[in-house]
Amino acid sequence: MESGHPTSDEDLLASGETDAFGVFYDRHARTVLGYFARRTRDPQIAADLTAETFASAIAAQPRYRPTGAPALAWLFKIAARRLADYERRGAVERRMRRTLAMRTPRLTPEDAAAIGVLADEAVGVLLAELPAEQREAIAAHIIDERDYADLASSWQISEAAVRQRVSRGLSALRRNHGGRR
Repeated sequence: MESGHPTSDEDLLASGETDAFGVFYDRHARTVLGYFARRTRDPQIAADLTAETFASAIAAQPRYRPTGAPALAWLFKIAARRLADYERRGAVERRMRRTLAMRTPRLTPEDAAAIGVLADEAVGVLLAELPAEQREAIAAHIIDERDYADLASSWQISEAAVRQRVSRGLSALRRNHGGRR
C-alpha cells in the first residue's frame, strides 16, 4: 500500500479498501490504546475500548469524507464517544457483574505493563507538538498532579502564568485533535 511514498491517513480512509484501513490501524492503534490507558488507568478496559473504537471506525469508513481536518481527529472523535459510552454504562455493568458474580478475564501483568508504556508514549506524542513551556506545564500539572502554587514557586513565575500555560496548551491540543472546549 505504501510502496512509493506514504499515503495520507485521509486517502487511506477515503479509499474504502480493507488493506488501506489495515495500514491506518497499524499507524494509530498504539496511540489510541495509549489514549484509553491514560484515561481509564485500566489496561484491560483500554484494550477493549481500542477494539471498540476501531470496530466503529471500520463500520464508519464507507461514510468517511475528507473535510480538511486530519483523519486522526475523526478517529479520536470516535474514541471519545466510546469513552463516553463506557463511562455511562460502566456503573451499570459493574453492578450487574457484582450481582451475577461475573469476572472479566484479565490481561497478564506483562500486557498491562506494555499498555502502560503505550499510554506514556501517546502522551509524549501529543505533548511533543506543544511549545516547551506549555508541554512542561501540562506534564507537571496534569500528569504529575502538581498544584499551580507549587509550580509557580519552583519556576519563579506567577500562578496565573502557570495556569495560562496549562490552559493554552490544553486548548491547542483540543484544537489540533478535534476536541471541544
